[in-house]
Amino acid sequence: MGLISNNSERNYLEEIKHLENWCQENNLLLNFSKTKTKELIVDYSKKQEWHYQPVRISGTTVETVDSFRYLGVHISQDLSWSRHTNSLAKKARQRLYHLRCLRDLRLPSKVLQNFYTCTIESILTKNITVWFGNSTKQDRQALQRVMRSAEHITHTELPDLQTIYNRAVPDQGQEDCEGPSPSQQQDLLSVELSEINRTPRLLQYSGGARVLAPIASIETAMATWEL
Repeated sequence: MGLISNNSERNYLEEIKHLENWCQENNLLLNFSKTKTKELIVDYSKKQEWHYQPVRISGTTVETVDSFRYLGVHISQDLSWSRHTNSLAKKARQRLYHLRCLRDLRLPSKVLQNFYTCTIESILTKNITVWFGNSTKQDRQALQRVMRSAEHITHTELPDLQTIYNRAVPDQGQEDCEGPSPSQQQDLLSVELSEINRTPRLLQYSGGARVLAPIASIETAMATWEL
């Protein structure tokens, strides 16, 4: 992760070169296949007219994308969670078919509820402490519809996402659990980035992400993005 200051990408590209050299010195090989290495640029400038220099490692150009999946979480260029929640809802809806099959076999509601908890709720609440606090109302409603369908199938009352989230963060109050609204979060991040005139660029590597810091002081700019 690096920040571009005063429209200069030199420090960022130098850090990538240092990473490349470090891997070579330690006999490590970076995977530059189309599915393994991507770059994500988060640009909150109003005009967004800056053309960024492509990142090249070992002669290979790293593809720039608008989102990528890291540790099961979809990170988008606009720092919203819609793509991630849509992916969770789609995957969970597919599991409802198996829940209906078990219901048709007239299994007890307790068995159906246990199946839901293990195979559907676990999907809907995966990494919930990362994204739920700053997800939109529409994102949450899409996930809640899946839970309501499961309630209809199992004929039992199931805990909603807000309850599960509150249990995951018991040390914080209700107001803190909900966190700032998505618009407040984006406005705050936009203001901070505009004040320091920097644009973060994130580079995902095979098997994880290497933080390219300190390129500049990133604590202030990224304070509101908990990931």
